[in-house]
Amino acid sequence: MKSQTINLLKFGFIILLLTSCSLGEVEKEIIEEIDDTSISLSIPNGFDFSTSHDVTINIIDNTDYAKYDVYAYTDELYDAGTETYEDESGETVTETVYKSEVMEKLIFSGVPNNGELKQTINLPKYYNKVYIRRNENLNFSSSIANITNQEVTYNFVQSKPSGKSFGIQSVTDYLYCVNGSGQLFLVDPSTGELTDISAMPMGSWTCAIDQENKVLYSIGKSSPYPLMKYSITDDTWETVANLGIGGPRLDYNTTDGLLYFSTKNKLYTFTPSSGANLNTWNIIGLDSTSGGDLAFADDGTLYMCTFSGLYKLELDVNNDYQATRISADNLPFKPTSMTFDSNQELWLADNSSSSDLIIMDTQTGGWQYNYGTSANNSTDYGRAINDLTTFRVYSDIVDTTDTDGDGILDIDDAYPDDAEAAFESFTPSKYGKGTIAFEDLWPSNGDYDFNDAALSYQAIAVLNSDNLAVRLEFICNIKANGAGYTNGIGFEIEGLDPSKIESVTGPVYTQNFINLNSNGTEAGQENAVIILADDVDNILTETTISINFADPISTTELGVAPFNPFIIINKAREREIHLPYMNLTSLGSQSSDFNGINKDPDGNFISENGFPWAISIIHDFKVPNEKVDITEAYNFFSTWAESGGLNYDDWYKDSAGYRNENKINN
Repeated sequence: MKSQTINLLKFGFIILLLTSCSLGEVEKEIIEEIDDTSISLSIPNGFDFSTSHDVTINIIDNTDYAKYDVYAYTDELYDAGTETYEDESGETVTETVYKSEVMEKLIFSGVPNNGELKQTINLPKYYNKVYIRRNENLNFSSSIANITNQEVTYNFVQSKPSGKSFGIQSVTDYLYCVNGSGQLFLVDPSTGELTDISAMPMGSWTCAIDQENKVLYSIGKSSPYPLMKYSITDDTWETVANLGIGGPRLDYNTTDGLLYFSTKNKLYTFTPSSGANLNTWNIIGLDSTSGGDLAFADDGTLYMCTFSGLYKLELDVNNDYQATRISADNLPFKPTSMTFDSNQELWLADNSSSSDLIIMDTQTGGWQYNYGTSANNSTDYGRAINDLTTFRVYSDIVDTTDTDGDGILDIDDAYPDDAEAAFESFTPSKYGKGTIAFEDLWPSNGDYDFNDAALSYQAIAVLNSDNLAVRLEFICNIKANGAGYTNGIGFEIEGLDPSKIESVTGPVYTQNFINLNSNGTEAGQENAVIILADDVDNILTETTISINFADPISTTELGVAPFNPFIIINKAREREIHLPYMNLTSLGSQSSDFNGINKDPDGNFISENGFPWAISIIHDFKVPNEKVDITEAYNFFSTWAESGGLNYDDWYKDSAGYRNENKINN
């Protein structure tokens, strides 16, 4: 009994000693081990689990001035969910909507300097093309370029003027088009070439342009049928009003400045500024009231087409519009849209999944296919044109306003009042977010649910008129924090001396173990290191970290986000977890320097069972639920890893069969 009492006293004394130590010192020595040998990966030597790669874009253009926008490109459509809407025949339909993502994947913009525009970007590996759009005084053209050996070289050669020009008028026409999938694009009527312009807030059957103010109007195809307004110069959308009525026909009348809208056998006028309905008329004499469009000729004559052909409309003494058919009654196509060009030729598009463009004579109703599969001239748009309208670009009317005097026109300048900034380069894209997810038990095994710390981020490199970076905006938040430790998080910009950074603002520090230089970078580092937070709990809500450079630097020197990210385990500054094969910072220590179990004997942040402790995904990654390893949540993660990244390189997307949704934290 006496022996038991002595042992209890000894045990109590040990507990007292332990509790007298600081919490941080105790936590620092904790190394847990999850010895789950049931999960392992057989990965090729050197496989680094990267889902993205650096791509260098080099654009050569020796013209005086042109702005370029570069997008990640895929011709695949994504499932945007189901939608209930009224189709062009007036029938209510509920179906799955598929959309293109290209216009949502803007990577960077710029104007060539001394004939060259060169940037390094970070793209998911499943992209093998980029979409390059050129804008010279609203004369748009585009090209799809292949990525070869992580490079794209594009040479612009202006062999002829683009668009359809009309001599002494110094005008070039473009046919602006919309469709029910929410695509706004233009067609060059002289070549048939198509250029994407914008993703619409909602798919539509209608569009009309106010030429003087350079705005396009469109009515959404679904309730509440918003009247949407697009600025051609600013590339922005706004909703004017909800009209509460939808249909297929719309034009802008330059005579009275009103929008003329038609559905079935009714014609309405709406005020563009407010969406107020001013007038309503009956249309008499239509053989079919489904589909079609309306358009004003330069002399004010109003034309309308429906699925039954082309009509001329005239107001009678009873204040009704009488419709007189012009075209034959046996057209082999159903017209959905029409517009007059500057030569008063009437262009139509037909109702098909890959529309044809047609020219029709307003006197005889004669017609011909100009572009599309039926024209037999190697043009196939592969998309519907549900309405079109004409935009005119006048060569003698150029807006040369440059408020800040940096050589970039205000219409092309993201910062028109700041001479030090002009463009932006995004990672992953203008509307996208990337994710870096960590396991924090290194160098012992983890549970591989990758939710101990998951950082959502978007990086914006702000560029000047010479296409050099002047600052970096790093917008981030912790989207998952399943760790029991107090972990810090940051990134190293490899090869960039800390002195090249003027200031860092925005990090949140509460744990008092990070030492800083006067410019806000971490002290004692060979390269510039930015600690976003010394406790990931500090950035659970969105935070912007601003990094200003002492002098402008190229994106090649800067590198691409997310750079060399890492977490600091449990306030032990020397204990860093990085992406596979990435370097420790100057303050980090190798796994062999720590006592206890070491499942990373090679020090490359890949465990003996083939799993990493961190993974970077240029996508909004949904982390697995707690204690659900990534191979259970994502069906093709193992296949991807064991193939060395060759198979299912988009394993993390929400494609059919890719995810087990009940095992993912949404």
